[in-house]
Amino acid sequence: MSGADAAAPAALVLAGARLPGEELPVDVHLDGGLVRGVVPAGSRPLAAGARRIELAGRWVVPGLWDRHVHMAQWAMAARRIDLGAVTAAAEAAELVAASVRAGADEVIGMGYRDGLWPDRQSAALLDRVAGDVPVVLVSGDLHSCWVNTAAARRHGLVDEAGASGVLREEDCFRLVRELDDVADGVLDAWVADAARAAAARGVVGIVDYEMRWNRDDWARRAANGVDALRVRFGVYTQHLERASEAGLRTGDVVEGTGGLVRVGGYKVITDGSLNTRTAWCVDAYPGLGPDEHPYGVANVPHDELVPHLRRAGEIGLDPAVHAIGDRANERALDALEAVQPSGWHRRASIEHAQLLRHDDVARFARLGIVASVQPEHAMDDRDVADRYWAGRTDRAFMLRDLAAAGVELALGSDAPVATLDPWVAIAAAVGRTRDGREPWHPEQAVDVSVALAASTDGAGAEIREGMPADLAVVELDPFAASVDGLRRMPVALTLLGGRITHGEG
Repeated sequence: MSGADAAAPAALVLAGARLPGEELPVDVHLDGGLVRGVVPAGSRPLAAGARRIELAGRWVVPGLWDRHVHMAQWAMAARRIDLGAVTAAAEAAELVAASVRAGADEVIGMGYRDGLWPDRQSAALLDRVAGDVPVVLVSGDLHSCWVNTAAARRHGLVDEAGASGVLREEDCFRLVRELDDVADGVLDAWVADAARAAAARGVVGIVDYEMRWNRDDWARRAANGVDALRVRFGVYTQHLERASEAGLRTGDVVEGTGGLVRVGGYKVITDGSLNTRTAWCVDAYPGLGPDEHPYGVANVPHDELVPHLRRAGEIGLDPAVHAIGDRANERALDALEAVQPSGWHRRASIEHAQLLRHDDVARFARLGIVASVQPEHAMDDRDVADRYWAGRTDRAFMLRDLAAAGVELALGSDAPVATLDPWVAIAAAVGRTRDGREPWHPEQAVDVSVALAASTDGAGAEIREGMPADLAVVELDPFAASVDGLRRMPVALTLLGGRITHGEG
């Protein structure tokens, strides 16, 4: 997206800056929403009327992007019960009971990961602590929900929930969409808060894959002053024909948004997730219950996926195909190859690409498919992967192999699955560790220059003349910082098209 799309601010000079890996200071001249020069400090006079900001040796990098976000879910997560630290079904029920005792007339929680729980979920367990108060608990991966009988009745999902109270995949997605029924003004205020928080971490843009008709949401938000981020939004299968009628094509600017909002790609979810044990795999999951699928789930069969991708290509939407298991990635690549090159407008991506066959790494490269990956998921999922993908984790989160094969990496968070913070993703990609643990499959770590470049939406790891003035100013040299330093990276200033969105300047 061009930084010159919106009304550009006055000329600005970031004086006494440093570039990653460099010691000599430079001045970065900005004007018209673009970088007009990166020159030795003091070597070029200020343009008439230009404002000078002294950086005192801080480092300047291209502004960061999160290439996979569910923005409404992320904004709502902070207002729901946090289940991220729960280690058993009984423990989750205790949190529900506390909320009910506090007077809640509905309980919504988010973030549980049940793959390693010692006990099993049941609707009866929640019924005992909540009675007639509806309870919906959404898993950390967004692919399953745990509900009590009152919630199942309210949402018409009694048969689907059954005795376990667990809803998976499309049944869960349907329920989550109903939970999203928040007044526009309220949700937009929450999203604005989340956007400002992202800008404070050096973020200038996101790709939003919320399961909504996103064009109207983001057009409304931009009109009402939500302007901290650039946004590309996804279109799902249920909205393909509506997108066709509206003439939406990947890359087009949404009118009235000052160039901040553009059409993204066609998002299709072909399988489930690891924590829900629905990622579609070549090998069976060990120890699953009778209501679970031994190899995971193919949400969209191949004979349906190809026509969907072809239709999206006819409209002008690039495909963004969710695939986590190795079988799902194999079949996603099959489908993308079947519709190439007429099947997409610019670039296709596979979202997640968590477990791959070695042969499919080369197919990513040959087909020119972007690997849109979330490195922090490797930190969240390492123990679950060691259990359910035992003997195969050398093929999980294969960032180094993908990069070495020439595949374009695009890092993201999948927020609220992980935190919307590209520095967290960069640290996970570089260190493959968190919380002082030994690195997990460090042979798949990538250099910080690769991780940073994969977090800037194609801008690369360093700033240059002529690029949009979407920049972040940080307190540590990213090329020299420790993994923990990267994870906590202090951000002093964020600029979007030369306009300050975080920091006083």
